[in-house]
Amino acid sequence: MGYDALLADVYWTRAVQYYGERFGKRGAQFDLLWPLLDITTTLDPKLMAAYRFGAIFLSEPDWGANRPDLAVALVQRGIAANPDEWHLYADLGFLYYWWLQDYPHASAAYLEASKNPKAPSWLKMMAARIEEKGGSLDTSRMIWSEILSSTKDPAVRKRAEEMMKALKAQQDEFNLDALAETYQKRFGRYPSATAELRDAGLLPGIPVDPEGYAYVFEPGGKSRLNPKSPVVIPPPPRTRAPVSK
Repeated sequence: MGYDALLADVYWTRAVQYYGERFGKRGAQFDLLWPLLDITTTLDPKLMAAYRFGAIFLSEPDWGANRPDLAVALVQRGIAANPDEWHLYADLGFLYYWWLQDYPHASAAYLEASKNPKAPSWLKMMAARIEEKGGSLDTSRMIWSEILSSTKDPAVRKRAEEMMKALKAQQDEFNLDALAETYQKRFGRYPSATAELRDAGLLPGIPVDPEGYAYVFEPGGKSRLNPKSPVVIPPPPRTRAPVSK
């Protein structure tokens, strides 16, 4: 058993290196990622890092393999081997919620995590919120906020910070779109800039995104981020086609 665990560490190191060599490269393929993680967790079913970080590597569409289905399979394998690890149930809930938009399974996973006496109380609240509201912006903010406050990994923290900014910008756009409709009913046209909403008394000032850039309007009254803004609102996960195995 000791030899298997040592060999698993070797394969896990290879998986991390394999991922790191492709991270951030446009069009990068991750065909060997799942086989490396498969071997790693078969050799050492107790290697938690392989399940938790491996799921991140597999699920991310922009800097990973874009295979949330394999991420779910990996975490489920981890749960089968480590049923007392509430973190894995929470990770499973996140995968179902964020990448697959499967809210019933997400709620069930968070609820199962909450049953562990060592688990934080917010997991039970998360399960109830998802069951009630599904994929609302408030729920998404709550999830990413908890990830931000609990993680010790710099890469995960950076990702959570980016997503909190994106969700704030998305909420701002929804609000601006509603105000644009009010403006159109009042003046017979859509605003061309947020300054027109301010001048009409619909806004107290010029709203800016989390990086300080003013929002702009398209001709049809749809608000969007300033092209110069570094904030990125990711498209819905279901619009992204997974790469082949």
